[in-house]
Amino acid sequence: MDYAPPWDHLIVQFKYHGAVDLADALSLRLADALPAGAAAAVDIVLPMPLSRERLAERGYNQAWELARRVAHRHRLKANALALQRPVHRDPQAGLDRAERRRNLRGVFTVPRPRQVAGGHVALVDDVMTTGATLAEAAQALLDAGAASIQAWVLARTP
Repeated sequence: MDYAPPWDHLIVQFKYHGAVDLADALSLRLADALPAGAAAAVDIVLPMPLSRERLAERGYNQAWELARRVAHRHRLKANALALQRPVHRDPQAGLDRAERRRNLRGVFTVPRPRQVAGGHVALVDDVMTTGATLAEAAQALLDAGAASIQAWVLARTP
Protein backbone atom coordinates (compact mmCIF):
# COMPACT_ATOMS: atom_id res chain seq x y z
CA MET A 1 0.00 0.00 0.00
CA ASP A 2 1.02 3.61 -0.32
CA TYR A 3 2.18 5.27 2.87
CA ALA A 4 -0.73 7.68 2.73
CA PRO A 5 -4.06 8.17 4.53
CA PRO A 6 -5.47 6.23 6.24
CA TRP A 7 -2.59 3.74 6.35
CA ASP A 8 0.11 6.22 7.37
CA HIS A 9 -1.78 7.07 10.58
CA LEU A 10 -2.27 3.40 11.45
CA ILE A 11 1.38 2.58 10.79
CA VAL A 12 2.54 5.51 12.95
CA GLN A 13 0.32 4.25 15.78
CA PHE A 14 1.66 0.72 15.30
CA LYS A 15 5.31 1.76 15.04
CA TYR A 16 5.68 4.59 17.54
CA HIS A 17 2.72 4.49 19.91
CA GLY A 18 2.57 0.90 21.13
CA ALA A 19 -0.44 -0.16 19.05
CA VAL A 20 0.87 -3.71 18.68
CA ASP A 21 -2.76 -4.84 18.50
CA LEU A 22 -2.71 -3.58 14.88
CA ALA A 23 -0.08 -6.19 13.95
CA ASP A 24 -2.62 -8.92 13.17
CA ALA A 25 -4.60 -6.81 10.69
CA LEU A 26 -1.53 -5.20 9.11
CA SER A 27 0.33 -8.49 8.72
CA LEU A 28 -2.74 -10.11 7.18
CA ARG A 29 -2.83 -7.30 4.62
CA LEU A 30 0.86 -7.84 3.86
CA ALA A 31 0.54 -11.63 3.67
CA ASP A 32 -2.40 -11.38 1.29
CA ALA A 33 -0.59 -8.86 -0.93
CA LEU A 34 2.41 -11.08 -1.68
CA PRO A 35 2.70 -11.98 -5.35
CA ALA A 36 1.76 -15.54 -6.27
CA GLY A 37 4.63 -17.88 -5.53
CA ALA A 38 6.62 -15.37 -3.48
CA ALA A 39 6.27 -17.28 -0.21
CA ALA A 40 6.95 -20.63 -1.87
CA ALA A 41 10.37 -19.32 -2.96
CA VAL A 42 11.40 -18.44 0.62
CA ASP A 43 13.17 -20.54 3.26
CA ILE A 44 13.17 -18.04 6.11
CA VAL A 45 11.51 -14.75 7.03
CA LEU A 46 13.54 -12.07 8.82
CA PRO A 47 12.47 -8.73 10.21
CA MET A 48 14.40 -5.55 9.61
CA PRO A 49 16.29 -5.37 12.91
CA LEU A 50 16.37 -2.47 15.33
CA SER A 51 19.41 -1.38 17.28
CA ARG A 52 19.40 -2.28 20.97
CA GLU A 53 18.76 1.38 21.82
CA ARG A 54 15.79 1.71 19.45
CA LEU A 55 14.31 -1.59 20.67
CA ALA A 56 14.58 -0.39 24.29
CA GLU A 57 12.95 2.90 23.32
CA ARG A 58 9.97 1.25 21.55
CA GLY A 59 9.69 -1.92 23.57
CA TYR A 60 9.16 -4.07 20.46
CA ASN A 61 10.29 -4.39 16.86
CA GLN A 62 7.34 -3.61 14.61
CA ALA A 63 8.99 -5.46 11.69
CA TRP A 64 9.25 -8.62 13.81
CA GLU A 65 5.58 -8.31 14.75
CA LEU A 66 4.76 -8.33 11.03
CA ALA A 67 7.36 -10.90 9.99
CA ARG A 68 6.43 -13.60 12.48
CA ARG A 69 2.74 -13.33 11.63
CA VAL A 70 3.31 -13.37 7.87
CA ALA A 71 5.66 -16.34 8.24
CA HIS A 72 3.09 -18.22 10.32
CA ARG A 73 0.36 -17.54 7.77
CA HIS A 74 2.55 -18.95 4.98
CA ARG A 75 3.96 -21.79 7.15
CA LEU A 76 7.51 -20.47 6.97
CA LYS A 77 10.29 -20.25 9.52
CA ALA A 78 10.97 -16.84 11.02
CA ASN A 79 14.01 -15.70 12.94
CA ALA A 80 14.28 -12.42 14.83
CA LEU A 81 18.04 -12.65 15.40
CA ALA A 82 19.59 -13.92 12.16
CA LEU A 83 20.12 -10.33 10.99
CA GLN A 84 21.17 -7.81 13.62
CA ARG A 85 21.80 -4.10 13.90
CA PRO A 86 24.50 -3.66 16.58
CA VAL A 87 25.26 -0.09 15.48
CA HIS A 88 22.81 2.61 16.57
CA ARG A 89 22.42 5.59 14.27
CA ASP A 90 20.06 8.52 13.99
CA PRO A 91 16.66 7.79 12.41
CA GLN A 92 16.48 7.78 8.62
CA ALA A 93 13.43 10.05 8.50
CA GLY A 94 14.25 13.38 6.89
CA LEU A 95 17.46 12.20 5.20
CA ASP A 96 17.87 12.15 1.42
CA ARG A 97 18.96 9.01 -0.41
CA ALA A 98 22.72 9.74 -0.23
CA GLU A 99 22.52 10.64 3.48
CA ARG A 100 20.55 7.46 4.18
CA ARG A 101 23.19 5.30 2.49
CA ARG A 102 26.01 6.97 4.46
CA ASN A 103 24.04 6.65 7.71
CA LEU A 104 23.58 2.91 7.15
CA ARG A 105 27.05 1.81 6.14
CA GLY A 106 28.13 -1.17 8.22
CA VAL A 107 25.17 -1.19 10.63
CA PHE A 108 23.93 -4.73 9.85
CA THR A 109 25.57 -8.03 10.75
CA VAL A 110 24.74 -11.70 10.39
CA PRO A 111 26.23 -13.26 13.54
CA ARG A 112 25.62 -16.87 12.42
CA PRO A 113 25.98 -16.99 8.63
CA ARG A 114 24.97 -20.69 8.60
CA GLN A 115 21.40 -19.57 9.40
CA VAL A 116 21.10 -17.88 6.00
CA ALA A 117 23.83 -19.50 3.86
CA GLY A 118 22.33 -20.84 0.66
CA GLY A 119 18.87 -19.77 1.79
CA HIS A 120 16.18 -17.73 0.14
CA VAL A 121 15.29 -14.92 2.53
CA ALA A 122 12.26 -12.66 2.85
CA LEU A 123 13.19 -9.45 4.64
CA VAL A 124 10.17 -7.74 6.21
CA ASP A 125 9.80 -4.06 7.04
CA ASP A 126 6.90 -1.74 7.75
CA VAL A 127 7.73 1.20 5.46
CA MET A 128 10.11 1.66 2.54
CA THR A 129 11.09 5.16 1.51
CA THR A 130 14.20 5.08 -0.70
CA GLY A 131 15.04 1.40 -0.21
CA ALA A 132 18.47 2.26 1.23
CA THR A 133 17.87 0.40 4.50
CA LEU A 134 16.59 -2.70 2.74
CA ALA A 135 19.49 -2.60 0.27
CA GLU A 136 22.08 -2.40 3.05
CA ALA A 137 20.44 -5.23 5.02
CA ALA A 138 20.12 -7.36 1.87
CA GLN A 139 23.80 -6.83 1.11
CA ALA A 140 24.76 -8.03 4.60
CA LEU A 141 22.65 -11.16 4.05
CA LEU A 142 24.14 -11.80 0.60
CA ASP A 143 27.65 -11.29 2.01
CA ALA A 144 26.77 -13.96 4.62
CA GLY A 145 25.87 -16.38 1.83
CA ALA A 146 22.13 -15.97 1.33
CA ALA A 147 21.14 -17.13 -2.16
CA SER A 148 18.42 -14.53 -2.68
CA ILE A 149 16.53 -11.78 -0.89
CA GLN A 150 12.93 -10.68 -1.29
CA ALA A 151 11.70 -7.48 0.35
CA TRP A 152 8.21 -7.76 1.84
CA VAL A 153 7.13 -4.28 2.84
CA LEU A 154 3.79 -3.18 4.24
CA ALA A 155 3.86 0.35 2.81
CA ARG A 156 5.92 2.45 0.46
CA THR A 157 6.17 6.19 0.38
CA PRO A 158 4.67 7.43 -2.89
